[in-house]
Amino acid sequence: MNASYDKASAVVVLPAVGAGRLGDTDLRQWLAKGEVSLCDEPRSLLASVLEELGQAPPDRGLAALRFWGQTGDRAAAWMAAADAVCLEPRLDHLCLHAVPPDSVTVPELRALFDHLQATLGGDSGVGFARLGVYGYVTAPEPFSTAALPASAIDGRRPDAFLPAGEGGGAYRRLLSEIEMALHDHPVNLERQADGRLPVNSLWLWGGGVSPEQETRPMPPLFGDDALLRGHWLRHTGVVDGWPGSIAACADASVAGFVAVAPATEPGTMPALLAELRSLLQRGRLPRLVLLFRDGIRVELRRSHGLRVWRRRHPLLDAEGPGA
Repeated sequence: MNASYDKASAVVVLPAVGAGRLGDTDLRQWLAKGEVSLCDEPRSLLASVLEELGQAPPDRGLAALRFWGQTGDRAAAWMAAADAVCLEPRLDHLCLHAVPPDSVTVPELRALFDHLQATLGGDSGVGFARLGVYGYVTAPEPFSTAALPASAIDGRRPDAFLPAGEGGGAYRRLLSEIEMALHDHPVNLERQADGRLPVNSLWLWGGGVSPEQETRPMPPLFGDDALLRGHWLRHTGVVDGWPGSIAACADASVAGFVAVAPATEPGTMPALLAELRSLLQRGRLPRLVLLFRDGIRVELRRSHGLRVWRRRHPLLDAEGPGA
């Protein structure tokens, strides 16, 4: 029997907050009263959220879970996620830049994946497919892939996260072919001319088949992250889209919940934090865990309001930890 989650808590994913990004001094002081920490270990958003629920993340089939979250259908075939990335050559290594889905148009992504399918698909049996703003690779024989999405290792050296051992050979060969095919594609030439990052490679990760559906106690999920939605659907959890406010999430749940605010709307964060503070002060939820997209975690309880001596935290201030 799976243990139940903490129904007295809400876990909320928010845009980056560190280095003074939050201009509202009052809200910044409120956050500083909580338990503030930083996780700079590369990990997926799914892993971070599940840790707060006391659950272990799946170790394979993440691409199929993301597909499930996108479509609502469980796929039986093996697949890997194919994230658009830019590999930047530096003096002695490559640096991986995750290309955010909202910075690549659907026509651009369609042209790139159609080109890859035409040049690398064919008799090899490898398939390149685009679904919305996400890409997938299928293959007749499974091969080793990276474990983490491109967003988790953005700005880092990719070689440390490549699959190791004998199984990594097929990965590296396919990656090399992808990079050659995309090198001078018209989409990339146009993106570079416009001052945008080219999509000169794909990051293949999360390979596997979709796990079987099983029931597990899960809090309601409000958000549009496809991987989280797929994990919730796998466990027959309640899933709904981001409703636009924290208050709407609280009104739609009888106890705790998980909410994922859009990463592309940082301007809404003060209003969301004000709603969260109100929930805490009114006792609607005695505990909040806020996961910011720059790795900062803040745990807040109603009793933390008594910490009047805590007014600043170096992770939240513009001056940074060395202030």
